[in-house]
Amino acid sequence: MKEKTLLKGNIAIAKAALNCGCSCYFGYPITPQTEIGEYLSFEMQKNNLAYVCAESEIGAINMALGAASVGAKVMTSSSSCAVSLMQETLSYACSDELPIVLVNVMRAGPGQGYIFPSQGDYNQTTIGGGNGDYHIISLSPSSVQECVDMTYKAFYLAQKYKNPTILLVDGLLGQTAEPCILFDNPYKEIDNSSWALTGAKNRPSRKIHSLEPSQNKLNKHILNLKNKYDLIEKNETDYEKYMCDDAEIILTAFGSLARAVKAVVNSFREKGLKAGLFRPKTLYPFPYDALKKIASQAKAIIDIEMNLGQMLRDVKLGVLSDSKVYFIGKPTGNWLKKEEIIDSVENILKENYANI
Repeated sequence: MKEKTLLKGNIAIAKAALNCGCSCYFGYPITPQTEIGEYLSFEMQKNNLAYVCAESEIGAINMALGAASVGAKVMTSSSSCAVSLMQETLSYACSDELPIVLVNVMRAGPGQGYIFPSQGDYNQTTIGGGNGDYHIISLSPSSVQECVDMTYKAFYLAQKYKNPTILLVDGLLGQTAEPCILFDNPYKEIDNSSWALTGAKNRPSRKIHSLEPSQNKLNKHILNLKNKYDLIEKNETDYEKYMCDDAEIILTAFGSLARAVKAVVNSFREKGLKAGLFRPKTLYPFPYDALKKIASQAKAIIDIEMNLGQMLRDVKLGVLSDSKVYFIGKPTGNWLKKEEIIDSVENILKENYANI
């Protein structure tokens, strides 16, 4: 078994990307994710791999689209307001069915915002700002070890489904150093020889494009994408349950904030309150069915986020009952602490569930 290494989340992602066989990285500096590109700028050139510090985020994502079209394993990374600039090309990449991996290490918004801790990009990631009917696979790590695990998974899912995949990391996790194991990539390689643009000598020519002037052909293409998304939702939904089997109160959270919520659950259990944590690991596809099953036995579901309730919409869709769903959150600043969450949960229970 490999020894643990003390790594920041950003560096763990960069190292895992290289272990995945990432051959092209295109990026532009922005805090709090700049260390990913900084690390790769040395390591990729040392290993004769393609590294480009682009002129802008728009340049970076379009370079990624071009490299992916010829079958390269591609990654770009950015943060929040800069990811907003990439939305048009992400929509193109979904239509073109290109396996781009995008790491978004969140900062506060709206607009340019600042580098305060926040989880304000949930909607941007799961709903998106591009046009048309599309989905981007979205993974949400909660530890530096999961930064490694989910980087491997992001490359695999992107290649498997020929679809952009986002690793959504909050700024706190990107800058946190923890022991982790950099094991070998556990996923098999995906053969891309049937679609990559590698030259048409001795075979029919191929084309990758989003423009389709035929209405019937465009409708067929969009319906084929829908069939793919249905398959992703069936096969790739992932989540963590913690002490949920007998829980009367379910707390929901994602990313590194879920760790504080897990400590809250432990504290309530010590007091005799049957609390549990439900954490989606895939934000798209969201684990609606799993949450619905757990919520059916609970008296209250309390969603906790470092924003003003962006995952709350999906929680309510999973629970199918707004009346027993409550929210605790704040948009930015110091991370919600265990004590703050406990006080807020207790206030909700006193006001609405005197018998708990």
